[in-house]
Amino acid sequence: MEQLKQRIEKHIETIATFTATPGNGTTRLTYSKEDLQARHYIKEQMKASGLTVKEDGLGNIFGKLDGALADAPSVMVGSHFDSVPNGGAYDGTAGVVAALEVANLFYLANIKPTYPLEIIALVEEEGARFGGGLMGSRGITGELSEAEFSQLKDKNGVSTKEAMQDIGLDPSLPKARDSKTMKAFLEMHIEQGPILEEKNIPIGVVASIVGQAEYYITIKGQAGHAGTTPMDKRSDALITAAKIISELPEFAIAEGNGTVVTTGQLNVFPNGSNVIPDKVVFTVDIRSGKEKNVQHVIQLMKQCVALYQGNGIEIEVEETLYVKPKALSEKIQQLLKEHSSKCDIPYCSIDSGAGHDAMVFTDVTEVGMLFIPSKAGLSHCPEEWSDAADIANAVEILYQTAKQLTEAGDMKEKL
Repeated sequence: MEQLKQRIEKHIETIATFTATPGNGTTRLTYSKEDLQARHYIKEQMKASGLTVKEDGLGNIFGKLDGALADAPSVMVGSHFDSVPNGGAYDGTAGVVAALEVANLFYLANIKPTYPLEIIALVEEEGARFGGGLMGSRGITGELSEAEFSQLKDKNGVSTKEAMQDIGLDPSLPKARDSKTMKAFLEMHIEQGPILEEKNIPIGVVASIVGQAEYYITIKGQAGHAGTTPMDKRSDALITAAKIISELPEFAIAEGNGTVVTTGQLNVFPNGSNVIPDKVVFTVDIRSGKEKNVQHVIQLMKQCVALYQGNGIEIEVEETLYVKPKALSEKIQQLLKEHSSKCDIPYCSIDSGAGHDAMVFTDVTEVGMLFIPSKAGLSHCPEEWSDAADIANAVEILYQTAKQLTEAGDMKEKL
């Protein structure tokens, strides 16, 4: 276990150096120079564990250990390796590292599975560059079409295909894959909240993941001189945006049931100190464990926006992501709990308030997910930290579970 812990720490520390903001957290945007550095490292580790490595037309990385059965579906283990701007070193990365170490344990034990083991490192889960989020998993499952993928652009107008080609990736490769090629998907992630640490429990077996909707709202007004345009003659896009944004939190509070609304991104144009803004674009992120709560807040948001239309103000509302609340596989939850007990590792059931790639895969295969504690519940910031010993515990549980899944027959019959 000590060697495993040391390997995990080395992986985390190495991947953390692939950041555009050294000394100020992890900034690793999809298809960036830092993305390329991280993917080189991840592919090297996959090859060192005897995996056959390839990338798809989205830039997702796959390392496969063939099984004895020809053309059999894979047991997949993985997470994402992109980050938010100035984020932490563990979000996503810890799950990729755990998956790499599961493969390494298969390699060290010289296991030849019946069903293939497939380690995957996913792109653009955060949506920090191209918006929406969960791009890698949505592309694999066919939820994101080729046309939709091609139309995505970052804030500088660079398209996904252009950005891929800039780092030597091939966007013409296949993206979606047949669900028949996927037997199960396992993901480990830091909790990003305080529950496990407060309970002093090292493992959370995730039962469900919240529903999530994300919108881009564009407000168009009229630019003008800050000193010569009378207050009653203005169509100020930023003032309108501020009024809408200030009302949104009350919708979530009134909805209750853990419903949350966040405006995390705001862009002002032309962004001059002496110019009345003529355009503002901001995001609205809505989450809840119940779809009816998400839907009601969306309705309230749209009603609010409609009130500010007119008098020189035009508003566009674009939905960039909608994922229903998802329950994870009860069969795999049971396996994870059984192997936690066999490994003498305490666990509890837990629900996820954050969205994850795992929720996307629930539409096409059996899915299981583990959480490990986050120090002080912090995430998406440089202070984000999780203990390598907890990651090592999760690796052992994932390893035993993956081993069983790669040997078991049809899950509906055997588990």
